[in-house]
Amino acid sequence: MVSGPSGAGKDTLVEALKARHSRLLYSISSTTRAPRPGEQDAIDYFFLDRDEFIRRRTGDGFLEWREYNGHLYGTPRSFIDESLRAGFDVIMKPEVNGALAIKERYPGAVLIFLAPDKFSHLRRRLEARRTETNEQIAARMEIAHVEMTFVRSFDYLVINEQAHPEIAVDDLEAIVRAERFRIHRLPDNRITELENT
Repeated sequence: MVSGPSGAGKDTLVEALKARHSRLLYSISSTTRAPRPGEQDAIDYFFLDRDEFIRRRTGDGFLEWREYNGHLYGTPRSFIDESLRAGFDVIMKPEVNGALAIKERYPGAVLIFLAPDKFSHLRRRLEARRTETNEQIAARMEIAHVEMTFVRSFDYLVINEQAHPEIAVDDLEAIVRAERFRIHRLPDNRITELENT
């Protein structure tokens, strides 16, 4: 899971990572916020009205859910379970509390905290989107200050340098590759085969 404050560059970096790995499946989150310009339903998010979101939440349809900046966000449970059973690596971009909640349910999940090289870059990136009011940006910045205090709860820290985002993509790719070779992720029959050679 790639998490971190709003404006850290999660969308851009995860897209670049997905382009490098065919075994990565992106988990599309559900949200009650309105689509931003260019966003599409079932590609960027599942855009739900609040009543439908609550109906699904009540039916245990989300692995985790949170209210963030006045909107509801959730990770659909069925997609994650089916993808993991099929042997895919699933990448998600939940907000920080959501990532920690998922880790409780899936202890094997890998949490990557994405941070900017300078905190001031967050505001600039949010302003560059031109999708939110100054008040909404200020609220996101307050949330970002709190989220930064959770860095030690994550497995990895990746810094997204403003001038060199490709380095952060390389770092994400290195983590994905390394995690694939952890002994506990290999099939038992492969380990047994090695032991008996």
